[in-house]
Amino acid sequence: VAGLGNPGLRGTRHSVGMALLERLARQLAVAEGWRVDRRCCADVALAATHGLELVLLKPRRLMNINGLSVARAAEIYKLRPEDIYLVHDDLDKALGKVAIKLGGSAR
Repeated sequence: VAGLGNPGLRGTRHSVGMALLERLARQLAVAEGWRVDRRCCADVALAATHGLELVLLKPRRLMNINGLSVARAAEIYKLRPEDIYLVHDDLDKALGKVAIKLGGSAR
């Protein structure tokens, strides 16, 4: 699960993905387990829940190039595209509205 955003811009709508990952890490009792993984330029925490092993990822790159961190983490942790969930803002949706979709565009 990758929480997209801009590091250092906490509390902004653009960094909602990172905020959600921090909350998820607390709920999964791994909030103290964040570590810097320089190989993918991201903060990473590992968690397990309901028989699933999760890699929580907060890229340390700017939003427009978060994909580089996600792609590298996929290689490192042997993840397939269908294993990856991206959490990000979408200005086309009302604040607080959640949508889950498969695929997408650069938009």
